[in-house]
Amino acid sequence: MSFPQRRLRRLRRTPALRRLVAETRVTVDDLVAPLFVREGIDEPQPIPSLPGVVQHTRDSLRKEVRELASLGIPAAILFGVPARKDAQGSAAWDPDGIVQVALSDLRDEVGDDLVLITDLCLDEYTDHGHCGVLDGAGRVDNDATLELYAEVALAQAGAGADIVAPSGMMDGQVAAIRDALDDGGHHEVAILAYAAKFASALYGPFRDAVDVTIADGGDRRGYQQDPANAREAMEEIRLDVLEGADIVMVKPAMVYLDVICRARAEIDLPIAAYHVSGEYSMIRAAAANGWIDATAVALEQLVAIRRAGADLVLTYFAREIAEELAG
Repeated sequence: MSFPQRRLRRLRRTPALRRLVAETRVTVDDLVAPLFVREGIDEPQPIPSLPGVVQHTRDSLRKEVRELASLGIPAAILFGVPARKDAQGSAAWDPDGIVQVALSDLRDEVGDDLVLITDLCLDEYTDHGHCGVLDGAGRVDNDATLELYAEVALAQAGAGADIVAPSGMMDGQVAAIRDALDDGGHHEVAILAYAAKFASALYGPFRDAVDVTIADGGDRRGYQQDPANAREAMEEIRLDVLEGADIVMVKPAMVYLDVICRARAEIDLPIAAYHVSGEYSMIRAAAANGWIDATAVALEQLVAIRRAGADLVLTYFAREIAEELAG
């Protein structure tokens, strides 16, 4: 039998050879850690559906962020859980709201050593659980919501956010926030747009983490992206770029790798992907049953997300992967 002279296995023979020719790498610089901070608690509260993740106190959040920075993780995104909710979600822009005071804490703690990103939405703060205010018929009022997003952006920027990340999928949200930030003198605050955020069934553990229940059994399919539509997702991304986004994001990550790949082929801005709560929890659940190695599977999935074209990945595995890479 005659074998070909070119044998691709030659470059797979040893770990050093494989590292030498690796096409895609995950480094600590690619990771963004999602963190939850809850108002009115005295110690961190475990989130049962997100094993290993907690709702932080202000003090425990400071400690966690300091340790993330020491691991070389470059950024964290902050989600707040307020003590009170109302129809408008007014705690989202209250100067004394939980995210604003936590941002001030963290800026004092880490200075510019860590990029501080804030989720900019209303669902954690509204008593009905939607991402915007409702009209008289109980539907999300897009344009009235934009006015409130502008207020939230100004409050977060004033408290020290480096990047605000609007996640509500309102039409025109990036332009409204950019105008508000610029008019308020926050020209250097960047926008990470949840540009293609799909109405996914994978968000359940996250909603536990922020204590969100949508009123009357409703859903967000009227404003989040239809999972069937990749071409429409690309149009959402294009619009956010035109409106002034500095970074665009696809969410979830693993089941929308095709959208990440399309975006990478067309868009020159940095692309983020959110490895969401359900993706994390499925790995944890399988690992708890001894079926898989959680860290190995998480790293494989992060490689896939990077290979598809994402520049940065928001993941609940950020600390674990950083520690693994530090070896």
